[in-house]
Amino acid sequence: MESAIQQSCFECVLRPDRLFCDLPSDALEAFDLIKSLTLYPRGTILMREGQPARGVFVLCQGRAKLSVCSETGKRLTLRIAGPGEVLGLSASLSSSPYEVTAETLDNAQVAVVKRKDLLHFLRDHREACLQVVHLLSQDLHTAYDRVRSIGLGRSRRSRAPHLH
Repeated sequence: MESAIQQSCFECVLRPDRLFCDLPSDALEAFDLIKSLTLYPRGTILMREGQPARGVFVLCQGRAKLSVCSETGKRLTLRIAGPGEVLGLSASLSSSPYEVTAETLDNAQVAVVKRKDLLHFLRDHREACLQVVHLLSQDLHTAYDRVRSIGLGRSRRSRAPHLH
């Protein structure tokens, strides 16, 4: 793990395209103060399923494989997370263990925010709190769609009534 030069979120050209990163100036300035920008080499485990949540990871550059492990030790890849995604959010907010393991697939630039700092930040910045609610809601809907697809063999889109 190698620390990078502290880059401001204001300097990120991709920021407007990323939900959590596109915050009002005062919130973004406060976020800059609590994050630690780090470069991780390919193959680094950012968070491990079952370990206590110590914070969130915002992928600035690079990708991470999100996976879970069965009781028999078989690992299942859930999906690949890309730049702009916030990892470990649900576990950090609920003070529960991480639900998945996240491993970098490339050299990755990651903004790390400690759980305690995140909670204070959200308490002080309503806009960021609403972004978090939106992100968690998206995650929930994605999970519902996956369960529906696996359990019923169809996706949400195919539930529309067919006209004959």
